[in-house]
Amino acid sequence: MFEVSLDLAMMLIAAAFAAGFVDSIAGGGGLITLPVLLLAGATPLQALSTNKVQGVFGAATAALSYAASGHVNLRRQLRAAALAFGAGVAGALLVTVIPTEGLRWALPVLLVGVALFFALKKGLDDTDRHQRITPALFTLTLVPMIGFYDGLIGPGAGAFYMIGFVTLAGYGVLKATAHTKLLNFASNLGGLLAFAVAGAPWWFTGLAMGLAQVAGARIGSRVAMRVGARVIKPLLVTTSTLLAARLIWQMI
Repeated sequence: MFEVSLDLAMMLIAAAFAAGFVDSIAGGGGLITLPVLLLAGATPLQALSTNKVQGVFGAATAALSYAASGHVNLRRQLRAAALAFGAGVAGALLVTVIPTEGLRWALPVLLVGVALFFALKKGLDDTDRHQRITPALFTLTLVPMIGFYDGLIGPGAGAFYMIGFVTLAGYGVLKATAHTKLLNFASNLGGLLAFAVAGAPWWFTGLAMGLAQVAGARIGSRVAMRVGARVIKPLLVTTSTLLAARLIWQMI
């Protein structure tokens, strides 16, 4: 049934569980699943598209968990989610057209910047702070930009959404995490639909990984809501640093 052998499928399912846990708290779950998919023999296009299959499950679970606990109103995010969805579709459709080499070189720098910001910035907690741009401007600019990147490349999109909410929208760390998940789900889903047209995903393997993502995301979101910034900040610093290191390793 799986597109890979049973032992490889079990490895991928375990990786998806870990990714769901990490991604529901700090983003960066693709740091775990993409390399494992490539290790299992997927082509880059198969790995990107299968990662979208399993990723939408984790993001949706985390979004619903945060909403059920009152940390986010999903209805108020529908317009932003629609923009993220459309941008994700556009990014995935253009993945073979747009040269991404320059972006791949810039990404490690951005991710290290994210890690340093959360590691060194004092006073980052779950308290809301000064809003630098209006919600409308945030939705019309940052959301489609990150959504497009999510469809085009993917890993790290959750961290980028989150730092935007913290630095520009003025959200506390837990609130930013909660609001990130629906947008991450929407841009993931948009990318998946575009990849599905090309027939690239490993559907059975991706769906099995998706179920593991659900379990990991449920546990991770509960931990984040219980502990808040005390667990989100160090995990975000760690995932951003590791993702930057992996991208640099791929380029040398």
